[in-house]
Amino acid sequence: MWSIALLILLPLAASIAVLRAPDPQTRDLWVQRWSIALIAVTLLFGAGCWMGFTDQTLYAIPHWLQTALDGFFDLVGLILAGTLLYLCRRIKWNEWYIPALILTQTGILFVAEAAATHPQVEHLFYVDPFSVLMALIIGVVGGLIALHAVPYMRDYHRHAPEVPDRRTGFYAAILVFLSAMFGVVFTNHIHWLFVFWEITTLCSFWLIAYPNTEEALRNAYRALGYNLIGGLAFAAAILWLAAGSGPYTRELDRLVGAGQLALLPAVLIAVAGLAKSAQLPFSSWLLGAMVAPTPVSALLHSSTMVKAGVFVLVKLAPVFQGTLAGLFLGLIGGLTFVLTSLVAVNQRNAKRVLAYSTIANLGLIAMCAAVGTAEALWAAILLILFHALAKALLFLGVGSAEHLIGSRDIEDMESLVYRRPELAAMLLIGMLGMFLAPFGMLLSKYTSFQAFLAMDLLPGEGALLAVILAFGSGPTLFFWSKWMGRLVARPHRLPSIPNAPPRAEQLVLGVLTALTALSCALFPLIELGFAMPYTQQLAGLGLIPAHAMAIPWETVGIMSLMLGGLFILPLAFWLKPPLYIESDPYLSGANVEGESYRGAMGAERLATNQGYYLIGFFDERRLMQTGIIGALGLGVLMLGSSL
Repeated sequence: MWSIALLILLPLAASIAVLRAPDPQTRDLWVQRWSIALIAVTLLFGAGCWMGFTDQTLYAIPHWLQTALDGFFDLVGLILAGTLLYLCRRIKWNEWYIPALILTQTGILFVAEAAATHPQVEHLFYVDPFSVLMALIIGVVGGLIALHAVPYMRDYHRHAPEVPDRRTGFYAAILVFLSAMFGVVFTNHIHWLFVFWEITTLCSFWLIAYPNTEEALRNAYRALGYNLIGGLAFAAAILWLAAGSGPYTRELDRLVGAGQLALLPAVLIAVAGLAKSAQLPFSSWLLGAMVAPTPVSALLHSSTMVKAGVFVLVKLAPVFQGTLAGLFLGLIGGLTFVLTSLVAVNQRNAKRVLAYSTIANLGLIAMCAAVGTAEALWAAILLILFHALAKALLFLGVGSAEHLIGSRDIEDMESLVYRRPELAAMLLIGMLGMFLAPFGMLLSKYTSFQAFLAMDLLPGEGALLAVILAFGSGPTLFFWSKWMGRLVARPHRLPSIPNAPPRAEQLVLGVLTALTALSCALFPLIELGFAMPYTQQLAGLGLIPAHAMAIPWETVGIMSLMLGGLFILPLAFWLKPPLYIESDPYLSGANVEGESYRGAMGAERLATNQGYYLIGFFDERRLMQTGIIGALGLGVLMLGSSL
């Protein structure tokens, strides 16, 4: 119990210390030291829990303390609402819905709190294998991102001197973000969970708006508005539970244990989860967040924010299992997975490729959560872990590459393996980790296929989800392979990179690379320590069907071969950088100068090569508009089927 309080309060105390730092040098030092302390405490907590228990543990506190904390969270909720309304002073006329959502949400909660009686909350916090894994992701990956942010933001302001230097608030917001995320994964009190949930919304707004440009402000307000739609649905679920129309409770474990009696509030909270995890029709807010500095992108995509969305979907999975609402939720995730994977194919901006692939992978996790069987949840949990590690590595690596070459265009990253082999190797490991075993893949998707094909609620529903998984997986292999090809391509003229990334950035990237590789190598321990105990716990409580999972030895053998490639190829580039010899290319004509030639008709042309982006096949705007319409229709059906 005290370790949970420490994890929640440590980043909060760190943010206060950073705000009170006397000068920038002391501030940066404190951010680094507090981040290292957070990583250490999280690792100790995870090790203790991994060795000490396999089932869910619930915690209660004295009544007087609970009463005081209830009042405190009510006050924090009002301060949040007031702060969000104050931030609306810079909205435009077409963003009027944002303050309307804030006032409506606050009014709903006021009605819920004004009831004559309230459900008694016996257990305020809990720990289970899944929440421990989430805490490790938040503390370790989030702490590494905070460490990386210190040298990165120095370079950021050096490259963008027109951006106001607000780094003190920037670091404090990151730390508060991590504190709220710990609250999300450990709080059993649904109202407290909502407060932590909205704190992440506030922090994300501030971080996205950091550049203080008109584009950044508009994208920050879009993120705020879309997440407030989810928050409104969450508040409606709290009101429904307080009214006693379904399970009369404010405890998350009892809500999940109520099964299909809790379907309507679970669907309302799922809407909040879809908005937070940027699923269609809410996905555009995450794409707009790309204007923020790279540590913000890494934070939102890997260890916080979007992971909060899929976290609640996985927690509520037993309620959706075997229901029409669950099927429609799975189809929303599947539609998001396929369309955003296709759109990622024609993106040249590295951060947009990472953003679309993030949304796609979260769609796959949502599909697994909606199915709700032991196999599907097993796959979802592993996807969450491996995606968090690989995406944090890729986002931070792209940020370092951007500062070195001055571009986010993946075409400009050509031949990076010759120019900065260590950085190229890190990016390659991150990309391989996104689609080679067991990261994203292969094993998790194999298990997902098994889970989908075993569904029998409606004829053909399992086959439909399996087809969606197959057609969504193909484009992911295409765009990752294309990017990897640019990194290792051998050009005829080699542009130089004058400086290496700062040592602190290299250290963080190296640690994330090692964690990615170690997680792959220690995959059985992760499975036995977190994924299997959680699914067995739910099966033991009768919330999901029990199932003995078996993986054919052929699959394990193929996975092992891919695992060898994951280690050997990038390490070979790193340990023995390839030699580069400049040469004039044969251009099927009379060479003029460099890479120009005179063709058969006498015209001088510049020879270029680049990856295939298939823009004529996959139109981003049309695909996303189709996805929004489809997801809205499925969302209506999901809500209707829960009544």
